[in-house]
Amino acid sequence: MLEKLKREVYEANMLLPEYGLVTFTWGNVSGIDREKGLFAIKPSGVPYGDLRPDDMVIVDLDGNKVEGKLNPSSDTATHAVLYKRFTDIGGVVHTHSQFATSWAQAGRDIPCYGTTHADYFYGDIPCLRVLTGAEIDEGYEKNTGILITESFKDMCMAPDAMQACLCKNHGPFCWGKNANDAVHTAVVLEEVAKMAYHTEEINHHVQPAPQVLQDKHYMRKHGPDAYYGQR
Repeated sequence: MLEKLKREVYEANMLLPEYGLVTFTWGNVSGIDREKGLFAIKPSGVPYGDLRPDDMVIVDLDGNKVEGKLNPSSDTATHAVLYKRFTDIGGVVHTHSQFATSWAQAGRDIPCYGTTHADYFYGDIPCLRVLTGAEIDEGYEKNTGILITESFKDMCMAPDAMQACLCKNHGPFCWGKNANDAVHTAVVLEEVAKMAYHTEEINHHVQPAPQVLQDKHYMRKHGPDAYYGQR
């Protein structure tokens, strides 16, 4: 079932250690088939070196396993909520990458200090509140997804303009048009988080990049009159 999707999701998962985004098994990637309403996700706790395409687990949008000999990622319920509520996304990534997770543990948004950030993310990358005790006890992973989607709604933030967020005391979640694209976002997020950290080390009084510069860089790549790259 969904052999092509399973291979795509497997290959996307294998990019995480290649780009230094995971230690041991600290991460997962999924990708969805919107037509069938099913997504493939990494199995829980399996070392990346042991993974094979057939190990990817197929689940439905309620997080129920449909196919697979292994248990799906413990974060499956979060992915399911994101797919349900962010209806245009096709892939989701969660990691505990060092710099992005450091910002999450500090409970800080990642400010936009330059054009590298602005090329990919429209504004500061938000760090969301920590879940309440009740939210953790009553359905931690599902409520993580609800927190992300409700926070974006409350902030009037479009998930296509901001394809990442930080969950306080936890780590980053990213998404994209497919599994590979979501990994691309996660790689850029980690680099931007690293640059922001070093920027503040160099200049403790640094200010965000001017809004006109942020707008220019984001819009020239993603706006209606975008001209970056080849058409």
